[in-house]
Amino acid sequence: MTTKNTPIQRAESDRPLSGFNAKALLRFIIPSLLGVLAFLIPVEDKGQITIMMAILSNWLKNELMEYMIMIVIGIIGLSAIITAYVTLLKPRWVIPGSFMAELFSVSMPWLLLRVSGLVMVLMIHYQVGPEWIWSERTGLIVLKDLATTIVTIFLFAALLLPLLTDYGLMEFVGTLFRNIFRKLFCIPGRASVDATASWLSSAAVGILITSQQYEKGYYSAKDAAVIATNFSIVAVPFTLVIAEFVGLGHLFIEYYATVVVTGMAAAIIVPRLPPLSRMSHDYYPAQGQVLNEEVPAGHSLFTWGLRQAVEKARSAPSLPGLLKAAVRNTCDIWFGLMPPLIVIATGGLVVAEFTPIMTWLSYPLIPILELLQLPEADKAAPAMLVGFAEMFLPAVIAAGIESELTRFVIISVSVTQLVYMSEVGVMLLKSKIPLGFMDLVKIFLVRTAVILPITSLIAHLVVFRG
Repeated sequence: MTTKNTPIQRAESDRPLSGFNAKALLRFIIPSLLGVLAFLIPVEDKGQITIMMAILSNWLKNELMEYMIMIVIGIIGLSAIITAYVTLLKPRWVIPGSFMAELFSVSMPWLLLRVSGLVMVLMIHYQVGPEWIWSERTGLIVLKDLATTIVTIFLFAALLLPLLTDYGLMEFVGTLFRNIFRKLFCIPGRASVDATASWLSSAAVGILITSQQYEKGYYSAKDAAVIATNFSIVAVPFTLVIAEFVGLGHLFIEYYATVVVTGMAAAIIVPRLPPLSRMSHDYYPAQGQVLNEEVPAGHSLFTWGLRQAVEKARSAPSLPGLLKAAVRNTCDIWFGLMPPLIVIATGGLVVAEFTPIMTWLSYPLIPILELLQLPEADKAAPAMLVGFAEMFLPAVIAAGIESELTRFVIISVSVTQLVYMSEVGVMLLKSKIPLGFMDLVKIFLVRTAVILPITSLIAHLVVFRG
Protein backbone atom coordinates (compact mmCIF):
# COMPACT_ATOMS: atom_id res chain seq x y z
CA MET A 1 0.00 0.00 0.00
CA THR A 2 1.44 3.34 -1.05
CA THR A 3 1.03 6.28 1.28
CA LYS A 4 1.51 9.95 0.51
CA ASN A 5 4.40 11.48 2.43
CA THR A 6 3.67 14.54 4.55
CA PRO A 7 6.11 17.50 4.50
CA ILE A 8 7.64 16.21 7.73
CA GLN A 9 8.23 12.80 6.16
CA ARG A 10 9.71 14.25 2.96
CA ALA A 11 12.08 16.45 4.92
CA GLU A 12 13.32 13.41 6.79
CA SER A 13 13.71 11.35 3.62
CA ASP A 14 15.50 14.14 1.70
CA ARG A 15 18.09 14.78 4.45
CA PRO A 16 21.63 13.96 3.24
CA LEU A 17 22.80 10.64 4.59
CA SER A 18 26.11 11.89 5.92
CA GLY A 19 28.07 9.89 8.47
CA PHE A 20 27.58 10.21 12.18
CA ASN A 21 30.21 10.21 14.89
CA ALA A 22 30.66 8.00 17.95
CA LYS A 23 29.12 10.60 20.26
CA ALA A 24 25.87 10.62 18.27
CA LEU A 25 25.84 6.84 18.18
CA LEU A 26 26.35 6.57 21.95
CA ARG A 27 23.53 9.05 22.54
CA PHE A 28 21.29 6.45 20.90
CA ILE A 29 22.86 3.29 22.34
CA ILE A 30 23.33 4.11 26.05
CA PRO A 31 19.83 5.45 26.89
CA SER A 32 18.23 2.74 24.72
CA LEU A 33 20.13 -0.01 26.51
CA LEU A 34 19.04 1.43 29.86
CA GLY A 35 15.45 1.46 28.62
CA VAL A 36 15.74 -2.16 27.48
CA LEU A 37 17.19 -3.11 30.86
CA ALA A 38 14.34 -1.36 32.70
CA PHE A 39 11.43 -2.67 30.62
CA LEU A 40 12.36 -5.55 28.32
CA ILE A 41 14.80 -7.82 30.13
CA PRO A 42 13.17 -10.42 32.42
CA VAL A 43 15.03 -10.75 35.72
CA GLU A 44 14.53 -12.96 38.76
CA ASP A 45 13.61 -11.34 42.05
CA LYS A 46 12.82 -13.42 45.14
CA GLY A 47 12.08 -16.46 43.03
CA GLN A 48 9.79 -14.65 40.56
CA ILE A 49 10.42 -13.48 37.01
CA THR A 50 9.80 -9.76 36.63
CA ILE A 51 11.41 -6.61 35.15
CA MET A 52 13.68 -4.00 36.71
CA MET A 53 11.05 -1.26 36.74
CA ALA A 54 8.66 -3.48 38.71
CA ILE A 55 11.44 -4.23 41.21
CA LEU A 56 12.01 -0.50 41.73
CA SER A 57 8.27 0.10 42.10
CA ASN A 58 7.84 -2.71 44.64
CA TRP A 59 10.87 -1.52 46.59
CA LEU A 60 9.47 1.99 46.94
CA LYS A 61 6.03 0.66 47.81
CA ASN A 62 7.50 -1.52 50.57
CA GLU A 63 9.57 1.37 51.92
CA LEU A 64 6.50 3.61 52.12
CA MET A 65 4.06 0.85 53.07
CA GLU A 66 2.73 2.47 56.25
CA TYR A 67 2.19 5.79 54.46
CA MET A 68 0.83 4.58 51.10
CA ILE A 69 -2.88 4.81 51.91
CA MET A 70 -2.52 8.39 53.17
CA ILE A 71 -0.44 9.28 50.11
CA VAL A 72 -3.25 8.01 47.86
CA ILE A 73 -5.88 9.93 49.87
CA GLY A 74 -3.72 13.06 49.71
CA ILE A 75 -3.33 12.81 45.94
CA ILE A 76 -7.03 12.27 45.35
CA GLY A 77 -7.91 15.04 47.82
CA LEU A 78 -5.64 17.55 46.07
CA SER A 79 -7.04 16.50 42.71
CA ALA A 80 -10.64 17.07 43.81
CA ILE A 81 -10.01 20.37 45.60
CA ILE A 82 -7.77 21.98 42.97
CA THR A 83 -9.97 20.76 40.10
CA ALA A 84 -13.10 22.21 41.74
CA TYR A 85 -11.30 25.52 42.35
CA VAL A 86 -9.86 25.83 38.82
CA THR A 87 -12.92 24.52 36.96
CA LEU A 88 -15.58 26.46 38.87
CA LEU A 89 -13.80 29.71 39.80
CA LYS A 90 -11.46 29.96 36.77
CA PRO A 91 -8.67 31.96 38.49
CA ARG A 92 -6.71 34.37 36.29
CA TRP A 93 -3.34 32.87 37.17
CA VAL A 94 -4.29 29.59 35.43
CA ILE A 95 -3.38 30.40 31.83
CA PRO A 96 -5.57 28.71 29.17
CA GLY A 97 -3.59 26.04 27.34
CA SER A 98 -1.03 25.69 30.14
CA PHE A 99 -0.30 22.36 31.80
CA MET A 100 -2.13 23.53 34.91
CA ALA A 101 -5.24 24.25 32.83
CA GLU A 102 -5.03 20.96 30.96
CA LEU A 103 -4.72 19.03 34.21
CA PHE A 104 -7.29 20.78 36.42
CA SER A 105 -9.71 22.65 34.12
CA VAL A 106 -12.04 19.82 33.14
CA SER A 107 -15.61 19.17 32.06
CA MET A 108 -18.34 18.76 34.64
CA PRO A 109 -18.51 14.92 34.38
CA TRP A 110 -14.77 14.64 35.08
CA LEU A 111 -15.07 17.12 37.97
CA LEU A 112 -17.83 14.99 39.47
CA LEU A 113 -15.70 11.87 39.07
CA ARG A 114 -12.76 13.49 40.88
CA VAL A 115 -14.92 14.74 43.74
CA SER A 116 -16.69 11.37 43.92
CA GLY A 117 -13.28 9.71 44.04
CA LEU A 118 -12.39 11.69 47.16
CA VAL A 119 -15.72 10.88 48.84
CA MET A 120 -15.40 7.21 47.97
CA VAL A 121 -11.77 6.83 49.09
CA LEU A 122 -12.65 8.39 52.47
CA MET A 123 -15.61 6.01 52.82
CA ILE A 124 -13.36 3.06 52.02
CA HIS A 125 -10.54 4.07 54.35
CA TYR A 126 -12.75 4.90 57.32
CA GLN A 127 -15.29 2.17 56.46
CA VAL A 128 -18.35 4.37 56.62
CA GLY A 129 -21.49 4.04 54.56
CA PRO A 130 -22.69 0.86 52.80
CA GLU A 131 -20.41 -2.13 53.32
CA TRP A 132 -20.64 -3.04 49.64
CA ILE A 133 -18.54 0.05 48.88
CA TRP A 134 -15.70 -0.57 51.34
CA SER A 135 -15.70 -4.36 51.66
CA GLU A 136 -12.56 -6.44 51.08
CA ARG A 137 -14.04 -7.62 47.78
CA THR A 138 -14.63 -4.12 46.38
CA GLY A 139 -13.26 -0.78 47.62
CA LEU A 140 -10.46 -2.11 49.81
CA ILE A 141 -9.00 -4.06 46.87
CA VAL A 142 -9.00 -0.92 44.74
CA LEU A 143 -7.49 1.30 47.45
CA LYS A 144 -4.90 -1.03 48.98
CA ASP A 145 -3.79 -3.03 45.94
CA LEU A 146 -4.49 -1.04 42.78
CA ALA A 147 -4.19 2.64 43.75
CA THR A 148 -1.04 2.21 45.85
CA THR A 149 0.65 0.30 43.04
CA ILE A 150 -0.18 3.01 40.52
CA VAL A 151 1.45 5.65 42.73
CA THR A 152 4.83 3.94 42.69
CA ILE A 153 4.84 2.25 39.30
CA PHE A 154 4.10 5.45 37.38
CA LEU A 155 6.69 7.41 39.30
CA PHE A 156 9.38 5.19 37.76
CA ALA A 157 7.55 4.61 34.48
CA ALA A 158 7.28 8.33 33.78
CA LEU A 159 11.02 8.78 34.37
CA LEU A 160 12.26 5.70 32.49
CA LEU A 161 9.82 5.48 29.56
CA PRO A 162 11.58 8.17 27.48
CA LEU A 163 14.70 5.98 27.45
CA LEU A 164 12.63 3.45 25.56
CA THR A 165 10.70 5.80 23.29
CA ASP A 166 12.67 9.03 22.73
CA TYR A 167 16.28 8.00 22.03
CA GLY A 168 15.91 6.04 18.80
CA LEU A 169 15.21 2.46 19.88
CA MET A 170 11.69 2.42 18.43
CA GLU A 171 12.92 3.91 15.14
CA PHE A 172 15.69 1.31 14.86
CA VAL A 173 13.60 -1.73 15.76
CA GLY A 174 10.59 -0.36 13.90
CA THR A 175 12.51 -0.24 10.64
CA LEU A 176 13.78 -3.79 11.10
CA PHE A 177 10.40 -5.30 11.97
CA ARG A 178 7.99 -3.10 10.01
CA ASN A 179 7.02 -5.76 7.48
CA ILE A 180 6.52 -8.52 10.05
CA PHE A 181 4.35 -6.45 12.37
CA ARG A 182 2.31 -4.91 9.57
CA LYS A 183 1.51 -8.32 8.09
CA LEU A 184 0.89 -10.17 11.37
CA PHE A 185 -0.74 -7.58 13.61
CA CYS A 186 -1.64 -4.67 11.27
CA ILE A 187 0.53 -2.23 13.27
CA PRO A 188 3.83 -0.34 12.62
CA GLY A 189 7.17 -2.01 13.18
CA ARG A 190 8.07 0.35 16.02
CA ALA A 191 5.17 -1.21 17.91
CA SER A 192 7.37 -4.28 18.43
CA VAL A 193 9.13 -2.36 21.22
CA ASP A 194 5.82 -1.04 22.56
CA ALA A 195 4.20 -4.49 22.44
CA THR A 196 7.12 -6.17 24.20
CA ALA A 197 7.23 -3.54 26.94
CA SER A 198 3.46 -3.72 27.32
CA TRP A 199 3.60 -7.51 27.64
CA LEU A 200 6.51 -7.71 30.08
CA SER A 201 5.83 -4.72 32.33
CA SER A 202 2.18 -4.04 33.15
CA ALA A 203 -1.05 -3.19 31.41
CA ALA A 204 -1.00 0.37 32.75
CA VAL A 205 2.54 1.06 31.56
CA GLY A 206 1.75 -0.43 28.17
CA ILE A 207 -1.18 1.90 27.67
CA LEU A 208 0.91 4.89 28.78
CA ILE A 209 3.52 4.08 26.11
CA THR A 210 0.88 3.59 23.42
CA SER A 211 -1.04 6.73 24.32
CA GLN A 212 2.11 8.86 24.23
CA GLN A 213 3.16 7.46 20.86
CA TYR A 214 -0.32 8.22 19.47
CA GLU A 215 -0.24 11.79 20.75
CA LYS A 216 3.20 12.31 19.19
CA GLY A 217 1.91 11.19 15.79
CA TYR A 218 3.69 7.84 15.52
CA TYR A 219 0.51 5.76 15.53
CA SER A 220 -2.83 6.23 13.82
CA ALA A 221 -5.99 5.91 15.91
CA LYS A 222 -6.37 2.32 14.71
CA ASP A 223 -2.71 1.47 15.45
CA ALA A 224 -3.01 2.79 19.01
CA ALA A 225 -6.29 1.00 19.66
CA VAL A 226 -4.93 -2.31 18.34
CA ILE A 227 -1.78 -2.13 20.45
CA ALA A 228 -3.53 -1.01 23.63
CA THR A 229 -6.20 -3.71 23.47
CA ASN A 230 -4.02 -6.60 22.31
CA PHE A 231 -0.67 -6.35 24.08
CA SER A 232 -1.22 -4.56 27.42
CA ILE A 233 -1.36 -7.76 29.43
CA VAL A 234 -0.91 -8.07 33.20
CA ALA A 235 2.64 -8.50 34.51
CA VAL A 236 4.18 -11.98 34.67
CA PRO A 237 4.38 -12.03 38.52
CA PHE A 238 0.65 -11.37 38.74
CA THR A 239 -0.13 -14.35 36.51
CA LEU A 240 1.78 -16.49 39.00
CA VAL A 241 -0.29 -15.04 41.84
CA ILE A 242 -3.45 -16.03 39.97
CA ALA A 243 -2.20 -19.57 39.33
CA GLU A 244 -1.28 -20.04 42.98
CA PHE A 245 -4.59 -18.56 44.14
CA VAL A 246 -6.64 -21.19 42.26
CA GLY A 247 -4.32 -24.06 43.19
CA LEU A 248 -2.66 -24.46 39.80
CA GLY A 249 0.83 -23.25 40.64
CA HIS A 250 2.21 -26.64 39.57
CA LEU A 251 0.91 -25.92 36.04
CA PHE A 252 2.32 -22.40 35.76
CA ILE A 253 4.58 -23.15 32.76
CA GLU A 254 1.70 -24.73 30.83
CA TYR A 255 -0.57 -21.91 31.95
CA TYR A 256 1.70 -19.08 30.84
CA ALA A 257 2.58 -20.86 27.58
CA THR A 258 -1.16 -21.04 26.87
CA VAL A 259 -1.50 -17.33 27.63
CA VAL A 260 1.31 -16.53 25.18
CA VAL A 261 -0.12 -18.72 22.39
CA THR A 262 -3.70 -17.49 22.76
CA GLY A 263 -2.55 -13.90 23.24
CA MET A 264 -0.59 -13.98 19.98
CA ALA A 265 -3.49 -15.64 18.17
CA ALA A 266 -5.86 -12.94 19.42
CA ALA A 267 -3.41 -10.20 18.41
CA ILE A 268 -3.45 -11.58 14.86
CA ILE A 269 -7.21 -12.20 14.60
CA VAL A 270 -8.93 -9.47 16.65
CA PRO A 271 -7.53 -6.42 14.73
CA ARG A 272 -9.07 -7.91 11.57
CA LEU A 273 -12.55 -8.03 13.14
CA PRO A 274 -14.95 -5.21 14.11
CA PRO A 275 -14.77 -2.87 15.92
CA LEU A 276 -10.97 -2.56 15.50
CA SER A 277 -11.04 -3.30 11.76
CA ARG A 278 -13.40 -0.36 11.23
CA MET A 279 -11.38 2.21 13.17
CA SER A 280 -9.99 5.28 11.48
CA HIS A 281 -6.42 5.51 10.21
CA ASP A 282 -6.37 9.21 11.11
CA TYR A 283 -3.51 10.56 13.21
CA TYR A 284 -3.71 12.70 16.32
CA PRO A 285 -4.98 16.12 15.16
CA ALA A 286 -2.27 18.11 16.95
CA GLN A 287 0.53 16.25 15.17
CA GLY A 288 -0.54 14.85 11.84
CA GLN A 289 1.36 11.85 10.51
CA VAL A 290 5.06 11.89 11.41
CA LEU A 291 5.84 8.18 11.18
CA ASN A 292 7.82 7.02 8.17
CA GLU A 293 9.35 3.53 8.23
CA GLU A 294 9.97 3.30 4.50
CA VAL A 295 13.57 2.54 3.51
CA PRO A 296 15.09 4.73 0.73
CA ALA A 297 16.59 2.96 -2.25
CA GLY A 298 20.20 1.97 -1.74
CA HIS A 299 19.94 1.40 2.00
CA SER A 300 19.50 -1.78 4.00
CA LEU A 301 16.98 -2.09 6.81
CA PHE A 302 19.83 -2.03 9.34
CA THR A 303 21.66 1.06 8.07
CA TRP A 304 18.49 3.07 7.55
CA GLY A 305 17.14 2.02 10.94
CA LEU A 306 20.41 3.11 12.55
CA ARG A 307 20.26 6.43 10.72
CA GLN A 308 16.71 7.03 11.94
CA ALA A 309 17.68 6.09 15.49
CA VAL A 310 20.65 8.45 15.64
CA GLU A 311 18.61 11.33 14.20
CA LYS A 312 15.93 10.72 16.81
CA ALA A 313 18.50 10.59 19.62
CA ARG A 314 19.95 13.93 18.54
CA SER A 315 16.58 15.60 19.17
CA ALA A 316 15.86 13.68 22.40
CA PRO A 317 15.37 15.66 25.60
CA SER A 318 18.26 16.55 27.88
CA LEU A 319 18.20 15.53 31.54
CA PRO A 320 16.24 18.65 32.64
CA GLY A 321 13.77 18.07 29.81
CA LEU A 322 13.49 14.42 30.79
CA LEU A 323 12.71 15.33 34.39
CA LYS A 324 10.17 17.96 33.34
CA ALA A 325 8.34 15.46 31.13
CA ALA A 326 8.44 12.88 33.94
CA VAL A 327 6.81 15.32 36.37
CA ARG A 328 4.07 16.18 33.86
CA ASN A 329 3.33 12.52 33.11
CA THR A 330 3.30 11.59 36.79
CA CYS A 331 0.94 14.44 37.69
CA ASP A 332 -1.36 13.51 34.81
CA ILE A 333 -1.63 9.92 36.09
CA TRP A 334 -1.84 10.77 39.80
CA PHE A 335 -4.25 13.70 39.66
CA GLY A 336 -6.10 12.90 36.43
CA LEU A 337 -6.43 9.12 36.43
CA MET A 338 -6.57 7.91 40.02
CA PRO A 339 -9.82 9.59 41.20
CA PRO A 340 -11.99 8.24 38.35
CA LEU A 341 -10.20 4.92 38.64
CA ILE A 342 -11.31 4.62 42.28
CA VAL A 343 -14.93 5.35 41.32
CA ILE A 344 -15.17 3.20 38.20
CA ALA A 345 -13.18 0.26 39.55
CA THR A 346 -15.12 0.16 42.82
CA GLY A 347 -18.42 0.50 40.97
CA GLY A 348 -17.52 -2.35 38.63
CA LEU A 349 -16.59 -4.60 41.53
CA VAL A 350 -19.84 -3.76 43.33
CA VAL A 351 -21.85 -4.75 40.25
CA ALA A 352 -19.87 -7.98 39.86
CA GLU A 353 -19.87 -8.98 43.53
CA PHE A 354 -23.16 -7.72 44.95
CA THR A 355 -25.62 -7.95 42.06
CA PRO A 356 -26.78 -10.88 39.89
CA ILE A 357 -26.22 -8.94 36.66
CA MET A 358 -23.14 -10.88 35.55
CA THR A 359 -24.84 -14.18 36.34
CA TRP A 360 -27.87 -13.23 34.26
CA LEU A 361 -25.70 -12.09 31.34
CA SER A 362 -23.70 -15.33 31.45
CA TYR A 363 -26.65 -17.71 30.96
CA PRO A 364 -26.18 -17.91 27.15
CA LEU A 365 -22.57 -19.01 27.74
CA ILE A 366 -23.50 -22.19 29.61
CA PRO A 367 -24.34 -24.28 26.49
CA ILE A 368 -21.18 -22.98 24.80
CA LEU A 369 -19.02 -24.11 27.70
CA GLU A 370 -20.80 -27.46 27.73
CA LEU A 371 -20.10 -27.78 23.99
CA LEU A 372 -16.42 -27.15 24.78
CA GLN A 373 -16.68 -30.01 27.32
CA LEU A 374 -15.83 -27.89 30.35
CA PRO A 375 -17.11 -29.42 33.63
CA GLU A 376 -19.20 -27.23 35.96
CA ALA A 377 -20.18 -24.96 33.06
CA ASP A 378 -22.92 -23.26 35.06
CA LYS A 379 -20.40 -22.13 37.70
CA ALA A 380 -17.77 -21.17 35.13
CA ALA A 381 -20.04 -19.06 32.88
CA PRO A 382 -20.07 -15.90 35.06
CA ALA A 383 -16.26 -16.01 35.23
CA MET A 384 -16.10 -15.47 31.47
CA LEU A 385 -17.79 -12.06 31.79
CA VAL A 386 -16.96 -10.80 35.25
CA GLY A 387 -13.37 -10.12 34.18
CA PHE A 388 -14.62 -7.03 32.36
CA ALA A 389 -14.98 -5.37 35.76
CA GLU A 390 -11.73 -6.64 37.30
CA MET A 391 -9.46 -9.32 35.91
CA PHE A 392 -8.86 -10.99 39.29
CA LEU A 393 -12.57 -11.75 39.81
CA PRO A 394 -12.59 -14.80 37.48
CA ALA A 395 -9.88 -16.33 39.68
CA VAL A 396 -12.12 -15.78 42.73
CA ILE A 397 -14.89 -17.73 40.98
CA ALA A 398 -12.48 -20.38 39.70
CA ALA A 399 -11.18 -21.06 43.22
CA GLY A 400 -14.57 -22.53 44.10
CA ILE A 401 -14.67 -24.91 41.10
CA GLU A 402 -13.52 -28.50 41.57
CA SER A 403 -12.41 -29.26 38.00
CA GLU A 404 -8.75 -28.39 37.33
CA LEU A 405 -9.50 -28.26 33.61
CA THR A 406 -12.19 -25.63 34.08
CA ARG A 407 -10.07 -23.62 36.50
CA PHE A 408 -7.19 -23.69 34.01
CA VAL A 409 -9.39 -22.40 31.18
CA ILE A 410 -10.92 -19.66 33.34
CA ILE A 411 -7.63 -18.15 34.49
CA SER A 412 -6.06 -18.45 31.04
CA VAL A 413 -8.99 -16.66 29.42
CA SER A 414 -9.19 -13.99 32.14
CA VAL A 415 -5.59 -12.86 31.61
CA THR A 416 -5.86 -12.72 27.81
CA GLN A 417 -9.25 -10.97 27.74
CA LEU A 418 -7.11 -7.95 28.63
CA VAL A 419 -9.84 -5.28 28.72
CA TYR A 420 -10.99 -4.73 32.31
CA MET A 421 -12.49 -1.55 33.69
CA SER A 422 -10.67 -1.42 37.03
CA GLU A 423 -7.46 -0.34 35.27
CA VAL A 424 -7.14 -0.80 31.50
CA GLY A 425 -10.63 0.50 30.73
CA VAL A 426 -10.29 3.62 32.85
CA MET A 427 -6.87 4.42 31.37
CA LEU A 428 -8.14 4.02 27.81
CA LEU A 429 -11.17 6.22 28.44
CA LYS A 430 -8.89 8.84 30.03
CA SER A 431 -6.38 8.70 27.16
CA LYS A 432 -6.62 10.48 23.82
CA ILE A 433 -7.03 7.15 21.99
CA PRO A 434 -10.55 7.33 20.45
CA LEU A 435 -12.11 4.32 22.19
CA GLY A 436 -15.47 4.70 23.94
CA PHE A 437 -17.05 2.50 26.59
CA MET A 438 -19.10 0.49 24.10
CA ASP A 439 -15.97 -0.05 21.98
CA LEU A 440 -14.31 -1.62 25.02
CA VAL A 441 -17.34 -3.86 25.63
CA LYS A 442 -17.27 -5.06 22.01
CA ILE A 443 -13.50 -5.67 22.03
CA PHE A 444 -13.79 -7.61 25.30
CA LEU A 445 -16.52 -9.84 23.83
CA VAL A 446 -14.63 -10.36 20.56
CA ARG A 447 -11.43 -11.28 22.41
CA THR A 448 -13.39 -13.72 24.60
CA ALA A 449 -15.00 -15.33 21.54
CA VAL A 450 -11.58 -15.80 19.92
CA ILE A 451 -9.64 -16.89 23.02
CA LEU A 452 -12.11 -19.25 24.69
CA PRO A 453 -12.15 -22.03 22.04
CA ILE A 454 -8.38 -21.84 21.50
CA THR A 455 -7.71 -22.07 25.24
CA SER A 456 -10.15 -24.96 25.64
CA LEU A 457 -8.53 -26.83 22.75
CA ILE A 458 -5.05 -26.42 24.25
CA ALA A 459 -6.32 -27.49 27.68
CA HIS A 460 -7.96 -30.64 26.31
CA LEU A 461 -5.30 -31.72 23.83
CA VAL A 462 -2.06 -30.60 25.50
CA VAL A 463 -2.35 -29.84 29.22
CA PHE A 464 -4.98 -32.39 30.35
CA ARG A 465 -4.72 -34.90 27.52
CA GLY A 466 -4.26 -37.76 30.00
